[in-house]
Amino acid sequence: MDMRIIKSEKRLCTCCMEEHEVKTVLVNEEATFKNRKVAYEASYLYCDAAEELYMDEQQMQENDVRLKDAYRKSEGLLTSSNISSIRAKYGISQSDLCILLGWGGKTITRYESHQVQDKAHDTILKKIDHDPEWFLSLLSDARENLSAESYQKYLNAATALYEKNQDSYLRKAIEASYARFQGNHLFHGNTNLSLDKVVDVIRYFAASPKITALYKVKLMKLMWYADALSYKLRGFAITGLVYQALPMGAVPVGHNSIIDLKDVPCEEVDMGETNAYHFALKDVVSFPALTDDDKNILDIVIEKLGKMSKNEIVGFMHKEQAYVETVPRDVIQFKYAESLQI
Repeated sequence: MDMRIIKSEKRLCTCCMEEHEVKTVLVNEEATFKNRKVAYEASYLYCDAAEELYMDEQQMQENDVRLKDAYRKSEGLLTSSNISSIRAKYGISQSDLCILLGWGGKTITRYESHQVQDKAHDTILKKIDHDPEWFLSLLSDARENLSAESYQKYLNAATALYEKNQDSYLRKAIEASYARFQGNHLFHGNTNLSLDKVVDVIRYFAASPKITALYKVKLMKLMWYADALSYKLRGFAITGLVYQALPMGAVPVGHNSIIDLKDVPCEEVDMGETNAYHFALKDVVSFPALTDDDKNILDIVIEKLGKMSKNEIVGFMHKEQAYVETVPRDVIQFKYAESLQI
């Protein structure tokens, strides 16, 4: 008999009613469920004396779940453990998840034990798994039906997941917008885009006491100077950003999304008729994405340009050959880094 031993322990064998070593084994089996033949591993106890397989009550329940999970997999449905993992991710109870979804109070309990969900419910559970923003919306609607403690617990868990996912989605969107520049080293400075470095460059500038009034326009110029100087000195840029020649000077592609990345210390400031974006970082911080050479280059840029006002750095940028020779809104090529003014 083809079986795999997973445990052996001395106990009362209910097959022969003697006390001896009883093996717990897994056996490959086939069964038909909902007109589909499925293969799965069934758990049994094995009595050496009688040379027979048998099950206790717990194994009967486990094997029923194993069979149905095999069917779920064959149909592309979530398994019982998948469903319990979704709940665990949000820290939500079976009954409270039912409240959020407007389902019967025991529905999730059944899905995690003996009942196979239909495709409509499966689709909803998959959406919950991948969309914490939707979970937050459902949570808000169900707030009156949950205890204050449970609501806050689920809110904290879902918010953390949402923030994590939001940054991931944003990074993918930025990276997708850069795909068209791959292969042209004069556009990206001979460096693949590294959003970790982008974030740390912004944080490094924001943490420097030698930079005054760091708002978005000035920040964008400092980033270009850092990448251009790095290319001039080392033959490659720091971040892999691609810059365009806009009216206020060099601005990286995707600049509006970049400042929304997680850990970018950006504060939106109401200036009356418009809003401005200010960058400051006061705590003691580290910059794990940056090398010592990267920091040395950033320090040169800070020393040369950090005290300039917005208008001064824009005027300084407008005199760069890189800006003068580039058609408005075109990509500024890194070949001009050789003539950099700093």
